[in-house]
Amino acid sequence: MAKPQVTAAGGMAAILYVFRKGREAGGILKLYKRLRSKNACKTCALGMGGQRGGMVNEAGHFPEVCKKSVQAQAGDMGGTISESYFAQHSLAQMERLTSYELERLGRVAFPLMAEPGDRNYRRVSWNEALDRAATALNESHPDQTFFYSSGRASNEAAFLMQLVARAYGTKNINNCSYYCHQASGAALAKVYGSGTASIVLEDLGKADFALVAGANPASNHPRLITQLVDLRRRGGRVVIINPLRELGLVRFRIPSDVRSMIFGSQVSDLYLQPHIGGDLALFKSVLKGLLEKNATDSGFIDSFTSNWEAVKSDIAGSSWDELTLASGVPRAQVDELVDMVAKAKHGIVLWAMGLTHHEHGVDSIFALANIALGRGWLGKPGAGFLPIRGHSNVQGVGSVGVTPELKASFSKKMEELYDIAPQDGAGLDTYASVEAAGDGKIKTALLLGGNLFASNPDRTWAARSMRKIGTTISLTTKLNEGHLHGRGQTSIILPVLARDEESQSTTQESMFSYVRVSEGGTPAVEGEMRSEVDLIASLAERILPEGRFDWSALHSHAHLRAQIAAVVPGYKNPAQVNEHGGEFQIEGRTLHTPRFSTPDGKAHFHVTPLAHLKPSTGEFRLMTLRSEGQFNTVVYEEDDLYRGVKGRDAVMMSAVDAENLGVSDGSRVVVSTEAGQLIGTVATVDIRPGNLAMYYPEANVLVPRKLDPVSRTPAFKSILARVQVGQETATSSQEPTQTSLFDDKPGA
Repeated sequence: MAKPQVTAAGGMAAILYVFRKGREAGGILKLYKRLRSKNACKTCALGMGGQRGGMVNEAGHFPEVCKKSVQAQAGDMGGTISESYFAQHSLAQMERLTSYELERLGRVAFPLMAEPGDRNYRRVSWNEALDRAATALNESHPDQTFFYSSGRASNEAAFLMQLVARAYGTKNINNCSYYCHQASGAALAKVYGSGTASIVLEDLGKADFALVAGANPASNHPRLITQLVDLRRRGGRVVIINPLRELGLVRFRIPSDVRSMIFGSQVSDLYLQPHIGGDLALFKSVLKGLLEKNATDSGFIDSFTSNWEAVKSDIAGSSWDELTLASGVPRAQVDELVDMVAKAKHGIVLWAMGLTHHEHGVDSIFALANIALGRGWLGKPGAGFLPIRGHSNVQGVGSVGVTPELKASFSKKMEELYDIAPQDGAGLDTYASVEAAGDGKIKTALLLGGNLFASNPDRTWAARSMRKIGTTISLTTKLNEGHLHGRGQTSIILPVLARDEESQSTTQESMFSYVRVSEGGTPAVEGEMRSEVDLIASLAERILPEGRFDWSALHSHAHLRAQIAAVVPGYKNPAQVNEHGGEFQIEGRTLHTPRFSTPDGKAHFHVTPLAHLKPSTGEFRLMTLRSEGQFNTVVYEEDDLYRGVKGRDAVMMSAVDAENLGVSDGSRVVVSTEAGQLIGTVATVDIRPGNLAMYYPEANVLVPRKLDPVSRTPAFKSILARVQVGQETATSSQEPTQTSLFDDKPGA
């Protein structure tokens, strides 16, 4: 079985890693100064930094930092790609680079372009790059375009992008949340009228119970582990629900906590391992157990909720046998969880893509919400809902209007301020945009950060679809697979500054709906990079009629913030907020009283039909996941420290399944699905038998194009797969990884 190199997550290994990254970034002191600057963290939406200084959260705690923060910061400081590199390495050669190798190339320091017939990317001037981008947009009908933003963009850049797109005439405006937490937003809006978390950071300090489902915060949101450890120290209980037993969710050494560093900290009291996709059945089992124990909060249910009787009837009609079979969790373990839930008075439910990445993603969140509502864990301090969002400003990007369908109040303000008529119906969402590209209906796409190509299901289809786009315009700090496999027939790459390099301040929103101000700074590397806002405004000047907007105002971040405050409900203008240097909590989202923004003012229960993967003989349930050395599609380290897994081609399975297949660690196998096949290397881990795990985005070649019908989120974790042994020479749908191109490091 794969053996982790450490006995607990975090700890000295994490500290040594920080020093190693410091050396790569030009010195640990240099790295520390950038981490301590008054800028928001570049990684997860848990939130850190801002006007209280880097490595500080909204509660004022210091030091707050994690490996993800260090990886992102060091990556931005790691040098630039030289012009000679692009001349010496063809597009065909660069296409063979892995995500890890592309990340290590360094920053893009000048505009690039590749046209039909070009063998290489070539350096171009800013005027040529912007003129060509504008020509592509001007020669395209607005319906033949889409605008996309990742969560790395600032509120100012994202707001301006959607404003320009709507003034240009398209509704096809979308963001990366459709591929991660859109199911959360869709579900929560129907549960209590808001698609965001119901709690603030301080609520975690008041809870006596936390249920973490379908998430691995030890690797992806390490600072959240501090909150879980503190909860247990107060006498509370923490339950983890995850098909794979993760080292960091069992034991963690928190570097900023002396006691934890010396002795280690237990993270969870109970660890349940359902089948992949079995969470919904498990949640229904818990509610059934609560009903049988008469452990629901009838006062809260009667006064502040609706549709309880329908849910109760559905649960009564679900047998223990079918629920246990679907979840894979033994009845005795379910009963243990039920007892904990019944005793908790202030519970918080937390989840990530282990729940959203299914064809029944919205229903899974409904089923989890039914437990919380049944216990009255909403509308009071220390209790509520927390979707664990991955990217630092993905929630903010959605708040400021990067969405194919605007709320009525937002749309009305856009009409008042900018004379943009309310749109008729919704534009193309993220998946629909790529689908339209595959149908030859997209001539131009503007991509504000991110890696849309590698975020898609069915890697082969995604590449084929995006390569049909006439022109892709990418605003980016670094190269990724999307600039190669997902580039348009003409590809224009515009290098941008990171937020802590901006000459004007920017804002970002955490998953607790707290808006931070980043003051900016000086670029970490030399080059021609420009502000995202400056580039979008400069492009707008070329595609919108003269006099349409006050261009000097649109280049001003302060002006854009004032406009955001006028348009977005609950947003304030930081210039008018004195506390914490202009930072603020968004009004109307935190639910500390039982008043909800639903039509009837109540929180809603929802009936959830039983749904789970049903493998045929010889089939496995497969999920894609991230490694400890990875952030979204960016791969910083190819080995997975906490799982003890080497390489990105791992096929993680239980020792029982490996024995039944006649394979062992290191054996080569072929994994096949209806979407494609991939050669991988067996790595036995502690996962429920009958289930497999493989790394995203490499394993996206295996992900069928199936969506949750409500949120339209791809089902990256609802995959049926077969494993063949002894087929090393079988053809793989994945592009082959050949000899590394790092013999001459760019920029050296």
